[in-house]
Amino acid sequence: MPFDGVVTFAAVKEFRDKLILGKIEKIYQPQPEQLLFIIHTKHGKQKLFISASGNHSAMYLIDETPENPVNPPVFCMVLRKHLSAARITDIIQYENDRIVEIMLETVNELGFSVNKKLIVEIMGKHSNILLVDIDTGRIIDSIKHISIDVNRARQTLPGKAYEYPPAQKKIPFTQITESQLSELVQNELQPERDLMAGVQGISPVLAASLVSDGCGSAYNILQYIINSIVTGTSQPVVYVDKNGKPEDFHVVPLSVYSHDYKAIVFDSFSKAAAYYFRNKESSNTIKQKSNDLLRVIRTHSDKLKLKTQRLNEDLQKAENSEKYRLYGELLTANLHLCKPGDTKVTVVSYYDGQQMDIPLDPKYSPSKNAQNYYKKYGKSKIAIKEKKIQLEEVSREIEYLDSVAMLTEHASTIEEIELLRQELTDSGFIRYKKNRQKQQRRYKPSPHVYTLSSGKKVMAGRNNKENDWLTLRKASSSDLWFHTKDIPGTHVILFLDGEEPTDEDLFETASIAAYHSKGSASENVPVDYTRVRYVKKPSGAKLGMVIFTHNRTLYVNPGLPERK
Repeated sequence: MPFDGVVTFAAVKEFRDKLILGKIEKIYQPQPEQLLFIIHTKHGKQKLFISASGNHSAMYLIDETPENPVNPPVFCMVLRKHLSAARITDIIQYENDRIVEIMLETVNELGFSVNKKLIVEIMGKHSNILLVDIDTGRIIDSIKHISIDVNRARQTLPGKAYEYPPAQKKIPFTQITESQLSELVQNELQPERDLMAGVQGISPVLAASLVSDGCGSAYNILQYIINSIVTGTSQPVVYVDKNGKPEDFHVVPLSVYSHDYKAIVFDSFSKAAAYYFRNKESSNTIKQKSNDLLRVIRTHSDKLKLKTQRLNEDLQKAENSEKYRLYGELLTANLHLCKPGDTKVTVVSYYDGQQMDIPLDPKYSPSKNAQNYYKKYGKSKIAIKEKKIQLEEVSREIEYLDSVAMLTEHASTIEEIELLRQELTDSGFIRYKKNRQKQQRRYKPSPHVYTLSSGKKVMAGRNNKENDWLTLRKASSSDLWFHTKDIPGTHVILFLDGEEPTDEDLFETASIAAYHSKGSASENVPVDYTRVRYVKKPSGAKLGMVIFTHNRTLYVNPGLPERK
């Protein structure tokens, strides 16, 4: 839970230091539930970013300027009308809750000074941003309109009196006494739950850290946190997992994360918040885009598998066509037994001496029936060849889609996913968009690069276009090529520069190849390797598809070299 009352307390402290008496110069609404204020202050221009999005509810200062729509939304126009050139007179936190009030002084159409306030409610999916007239207490407008159909207890509509969210009857963390806090943590089984239930502004992870930290009593730790925020000595921390994905952040270190996550310390609240949300949002975007692409791949793969099934059925029928040749031969040899209008004729097979009934079409003569059977037999023989060719083509397409699916699952950046989407577009699996010219920008390969313990360089392709570039253009004929055996994976090249690889080089590189494959979560993954000179690309083969000889196989556990 990134934003709790303590984080909001630290945010307000930073905003007061940097934005008080600042003048609002520009207002933007980059996304439907986001705002950006460019404020001229004594510290220079500051950019205040506010989001009421359910998965990104926050407010902090940023350095970059997000892309803005050409036509500003209605709420943005309302804010520009009322707050252009407004001066920030104060910024306060409401009762240690996740509510921030920005007091503003501006001039109305008649030239009179008026006071308004922008209220930011940072409450997850219930977050909102509201512009309120201080004199009347009524809502001028809000970024989210909550009607009585949605919430009977509290509506946020233009013209209605603003009401704070229902009070939870908790003691604000800046006002609680030592005795009150001691009473709350008497329960030895679940002290953190009692702490959350009785103190305003305490999140679950902070409550758990307060009661589990052995450095002193919960009250002393809380007072230390408050003093560090007030004096500006707090150390905001972002906790990331082993893959660098942000898990949580706070304005103080949290003991509950100290063992399982890496801590990245920042010198200001806004820098920590910007890092957390930028990377968190990027991870969510990558996941969403990869899922969208995987859905397209699965759709085409399912169609190809159904086509394979039907081709196999047709092939089986065609392979059972030997009887048509036999019918034609026996019918030709026994034309004298047929009479006009017969629907069948019984003959003796000169192959095994058994009687056999041959169906006849009464519309045709016996000789014409024999010719028709020969034609059916001839067509079946041609069909067998064609179906086998089609089955091979479909099999290659399924193999190609499996490789793209694997690469999509392992993609770690939006750029990699977009390159894979472009690859599928070039391969005909996704239709070109109308702005085709914009998509055809010059491609610059940028594969994964690793350094082995011996110092040798290894490269792994991020997509099939890079796989071809690595194997067919970048690598020399004496370098070693690695790929998982019968498992979708990427091409991995061990660059030797004229040297011979050691066993350790081979196993380390094979582990990289296993890591960049569909078998990355398995053990003892088989990996083939051979000299690049023995890797060939068949004519007309899809991107990344090659054949190879003179290969050997290693069994390794997936993994990457340790960074030095």
